Amino acid sequence: MAHGNGPNGLAVVQVALGALGRFDHEHAAVYFQIVYNALREPMRRALEALIMERQTEGKATFPPFAQQLIERGRIEGIREGKLEGIREGILEAKRDALLRLVARAGIALTADHRERIQACTDPATLDRWLDNALEAKSASDVLS
Repeated sequence: MAHGNGPNGLAVVQVALGALGRFDHEHAAVYFQIVYNALREPMRRALEALIMERQTEGKATFPPFAQQLIERGRIEGIREGKLEGIREGILEAKRDALLRLVARAGIALTADHRERIQACTDPATLDRWLDNALEAKSASDVLS
């Protein structure tokens, strides 16, 4: 774990994973997860690529659980990415709606006002501003 992210990290990780073959499946899976979690993202990707390459060539020297754990991590990452995308989509829709309401009301926004709206990542604040925009007479009224 101490050397897995260094210049020879992939070789170190391969040796560590090879040693896991001496353990029963349950313990090996736990230790693999510990090693995998200690790796930084570039080394994780390198390890994943190596495992895929070995499996494709029919030279899989890693225990099957290694691939299963990596796939599970990928699926969880995809789920998290989708949720983050949905959250960002909601924020973007609220920002767009706010800008449209303000424009419809004939309220002029400065570049700073627009930047503040675009930078807002709090849904509650955007909701408050949307409500304010319905009766606002100025940008200050909207963004209060």
